[in-house]
Amino acid sequence: MLETVSEAEQPQDLSTEPIEDVNESAIAIVDPSVDEEELDAIDDVEMSLFDHLEEFRSRIFYALIAVIVGVIGCFAFVNKIVALLEIPAQGVKFLQLAPGEYFFVSIKVAGYSGLLVASPAILYQIVRFILPGLTRKEKRAIAPIVFGSSILFVLGIVFAYELLIPAALNFFISYGGDVVEQFWSIDRYFEFVLLLLFSTGLAFQIPVIQALLAMTGIVNSARMLAGWRYVVLGAVILGAVLTPSTDPMTQSLLAGAVGILYFGGIFLVKAMGK
Repeated sequence: MLETVSEAEQPQDLSTEPIEDVNESAIAIVDPSVDEEELDAIDDVEMSLFDHLEEFRSRIFYALIAVIVGVIGCFAFVNKIVALLEIPAQGVKFLQLAPGEYFFVSIKVAGYSGLLVASPAILYQIVRFILPGLTRKEKRAIAPIVFGSSILFVLGIVFAYELLIPAALNFFISYGGDVVEQFWSIDRYFEFVLLLLFSTGLAFQIPVIQALLAMTGIVNSARMLAGWRYVVLGAVILGAVLTPSTDPMTQSLLAGAVGILYFGGIFLVKAMGK
């Protein structure tokens, strides 16, 4: 007499198992055509709008903490920073034209310097916020873009400090130097220096913007090169807008740097195969 096989002893039909229980390695073995991006999509955890807002709030909070710490740290050494930024003035005497003017200048210098010191932490929070929404290919590209952007920003500040600011100040000091005595408002001087430093640092982000536009498929190297005439005109206008002074030397130096950066960005995009 045949014995009835119990339900627990009956062989399981693997085809009835839910697809959610199959791990990534099993998917790769069963279907070799599954690429890494699809596996990344499997790993992605969907977040609600509230979760995204909460994540955004926390990232802003951490970035603000980094800025506050940077500003406080720079304020402790603000006199040394001020002395460093006064070097391009070539010994010009500075005046405090109102009570507390130097105190507010110190706060301004500490604010800009603290923002610069905290910029790596700010970039880190931005990357951590956008990273989960990127594909694996985009994740691999984000690191060199962030690193290159940071290097270019620092190079822009160094370029402004070593070339643009001395060129502009030499023009103003030499013009009418035998007629008027050189006494400058310390507040106006640091408005000029800080604005020129950070505007030049931002202008040096042009190759990064070109790389991002090429990655998204908006433009390619051929179209960038075809519009070189407009770029030259735009570089001249940008040099006039970004430089707080009106001397032609500073504007020409910045416009030339913008043009060189743009054509360097074209070679970068070409090297990317775009």
